[in-house]
Order: sequence, then C-alpha cells, then structure tokens
Amino acid sequence: MKKLKKKILIFDIDGVLLNSSHNMYLSWTKVQNKYSLENIAFKKYFKNIGKPFFNILSSLGINKNKKEIYFTYMKESIKQNNEVRFYSGITQSLKELKKNKFILCIVTSKDSIRTKMFLKGYTKLFKLIMCQDLNTRGKPHPDKIIKIIKILKVKKEDCVYIGDTNIDYKTAKNSKIDFIHARWGYGNRYNYKYFANKISDLKRILILNKN
Repeated sequence: MKKLKKKILIFDIDGVLLNSSHNMYLSWTKVQNKYSLENIAFKKYFKNIGKPFFNILSSLGINKNKKEIYFTYMKESIKQNNEVRFYSGITQSLKELKKNKFILCIVTSKDSIRTKMFLKGYTKLFKLIMCQDLNTRGKPHPDKIIKIIKILKVKKEDCVYIGDTNIDYKTAKNSKIDFIHARWGYGNRYNYKYFANKISDLKRILILNKN
C-alpha cells in the first residue's frame, strides 16, 4: 500500500474516536417509547448513522414531530453521556499525530453541544471542529470539508478524511480528498483503498511529518 503524504487529518467522531452506540440505543429507545415508534427498530436507525439527524428521520419515513423527536433524543443522549467512551488508544494516538505536526480536525453530523461534551478536554487537540449547523449541508455533502480547506488555506491533496461508514467515504469522495476507513468502527468492511484496523495503523499509512 502506497503511503499518503498529508498535512490535515479530518476525523469523524462516532465509531472512529468514540464508541457511542449504547448511548444512541438508549436515546432511540426513549424516542420509540415517547412517540410510539416501536416498529422502527434501533437497527434501522443505526444503519443510517453518519447522516444528519433529520435526514435519518426522513430515511426512516418519519415526517411528523421531527423537532420534538430531535430534542427528546438529544436530551436523553446528554443524560446518558457516561455511556460514551473513547476507543482504546485513541487519545494517545491523537497526541502522537499532533506531535508529528499533523493538523487534526473533525467533521461530524453531531451537534456542537454533545460533541464538546463527549470529547471532554480533548477538544484542544483539534484545530477545527465542524458540527451540524444551519449554514452548511451535512454528510455526504462536501460543504464542511471544503470549509476546512478554505479556512486553513490548504490544497485538497493535503487532506484525508478518516471515517467508518460508507457515508463518510461518500463525503470524502464528494470533497475530492482521500479516505481512510476506520475498520474498528460501525461500518461494513468494503474494499476501500486505504484502511486501518486500529488507529495506530495510521502511522503505517501516513508519511510522518518531520518535527
């Protein structure tokens, strides 16, 4: 596998940095019970992970009470924040990558409140954190990655998106940047050109920058 020479490492959160699946399960169960959506199993919801929340609801055929459902889900997710954990070795690897002069960023479909809460004090490791907002389209649209490229004044070939789902792959493709599949996450193991079985494998894939 040919190594990638990159300056900007853009990470997804859920399934890449954080194991948040049980938090999602508890939050969706709360939504099911409150809005009589027991027929829409968590498995169906989980298949759409990576898309903005309202897009997930549309994909599931839910067209009523969207805002109420969103706030119910978000409130329960915050309440169950202790169910969100960093994957093993993530924080140490992020520190090592930053030490090797990589610029670390985040592009996520999660809102900024929960993103900062779940990342805790590790937000300082990231130069830019792009969350779901009203000004840019969510994944798989390229808007947020393009915004990072413009703010940092870098070339597309300097960037790589590290994600775990096919939505993340499409986001990278639409942004015309390289993609590394995080195999430890939630997505299926498609035949991606670049992949990592664990985060420390990034050192094998990337040409390390000189200190």
